[in-house]
Amino acid sequence: MKIVGFDGGQGLRLGVVDGDQVIDVQAVDAKVPANLADYLAASSGDFKPLADLAKRAPASARRPLKDIKFGLPVARPGKVVCLGLNYLEHVKEGAQRDNIPKFPTIFMRCNTSLVPHLSAMIRPRVTETFDYEAEMVVVIGKRAKHLTLANAISCIAGYSCFNEGSVREFQRKTTQWDMGKNFDRTGGFGPWLVTADELPAGGKGVKIETRLNGQVMQSDNTDNMMFPVAETLAYISQGMTLEPGDVIVTGTPSGVGFARKPPVWMKHGDVAEIEIGGIGTLRNPIEDEK
Repeated sequence: MKIVGFDGGQGLRLGVVDGDQVIDVQAVDAKVPANLADYLAASSGDFKPLADLAKRAPASARRPLKDIKFGLPVARPGKVVCLGLNYLEHVKEGAQRDNIPKFPTIFMRCNTSLVPHLSAMIRPRVTETFDYEAEMVVVIGKRAKHLTLANAISCIAGYSCFNEGSVREFQRKTTQWDMGKNFDRTGGFGPWLVTADELPAGGKGVKIETRLNGQVMQSDNTDNMMFPVAETLAYISQGMTLEPGDVIVTGTPSGVGFARKPPVWMKHGDVAEIEIGGIGTLRNPIEDEK
């Protein structure tokens, strides 16, 4: 099942994608939360009530998918936890090539850095060094702490795509990456959440690809993660309680712009696409900060 956030004209809505249509869940039952994180918290990550609502939706609750204004799959995630250096070939193309990480490299993103499918990612005025990064997103479905490899994937609600637009100049100014990863409206997230039952366990074995203006820039497989999803969730949950709607961004493969000769930066007028097998394609135009 694909679950999409969208702007219904009078505020945020939650929808279920059915072919080329979206079922407006609030039009079926106004009591359903519009923020997916709130729905997951209330349902303990169970999507069956949402599926049942969609089945009994009247024709008036349906609208063409092509006409909606996409919102974030999770409108207000409590935490956005990101991994760096999670594909070996990406490590080798960067400054840490001689320092292969033994543990996941963790940093955070804030909600103001996120933009939905088809909305513009903003290249900041202070630098040209705006880079693309294809990443698979894991969305947490229920509260979890001290997960193990045996039970970690049981807390996953679903998966999505992410373009972790990175402002490399500011990422490199200090040993802490957060400034370069949190410029306003630099991270694409979408187009929707695909429920966990639609993908292999832990999102393993799916193709992940970046295209910039139609040209393939990154192409890999999630099997090549150094720290697969189960291991990552177990590691993070040693310290952080994972809550419904939390977003885990799982790292990017090789082929990023800074490692190319000459470097390739996203610029005004470009179109970036992140495609992940079984999920779909996240598409964002690039615009200069006004």
